[in-house]
Amino acid sequence: MGHKIFISYKYGDTSVKHLERTPWYESTKVRHYVDELQDKLEDDDHINKGELDGEDLSNFKDSTVESKLRNKIFDSSITIVLISPNMKELNKSEDEQWIPWEVSYSLRETTRNDRTSRRNGILAVVLPDINGRYDYILEPKMCCQSGCTLWHTNKLFKVLRANMFNQIEKTNSICNIGDNVYRGYVSYIHMVRWDSFINNISFWINEVKKIQDKKNEYDIHINV
Repeated sequence: MGHKIFISYKYGDTSVKHLERTPWYESTKVRHYVDELQDKLEDDDHINKGELDGEDLSNFKDSTVESKLRNKIFDSSITIVLISPNMKELNKSEDEQWIPWEVSYSLRETTRNDRTSRRNGILAVVLPDINGRYDYILEPKMCCQSGCTLWHTNKLFKVLRANMFNQIEKTNSICNIGDNVYRGYVSYIHMVRWDSFINNISFWINEVKKIQDKKNEYDIHINV
């Protein structure tokens, strides 16, 4: 069954790997990844509730944009956050940027006309950087036999960071160098690489739905 999906992303970030769909004379931006994802979502009967390309909201007042985004998120059940190297605007506080606001609103349960929306399930999808690497956020480590991944959550928005490793009762072991290695979905907002996600979208959406169904097992933080 298809799901209604809202995509949160930094439109003009060009610090990502080139996609074939981008003309040779143009830099690939995160918006091109949204277009790639949009095509795949339609194949799997999912519906993108986010901003469509050409649906430019930049000329609207912030209050109008916020109202339009509220409607789109309210009518979705899954939020996908595209993580890119320059997603954060360093000259603006986080509460002035759209991605943390969209994540925060996705985590709220709001009531309109006697209908209450559920807290969205959220998946953070890490895009490859301009060199095709993911280790700016997801760094492979070989400190345990099966291999593990170090999450650089310090590079993310606070509201994303606060909802990672937030399972109340986590399963963990100690690796060869004495660090904690966690098993299973210990984060309400799980992270996955783009190449893994785009080749198996329905699998990952179903995994997010399972986490969403167990929301009471997580210490959820909704403030930006």
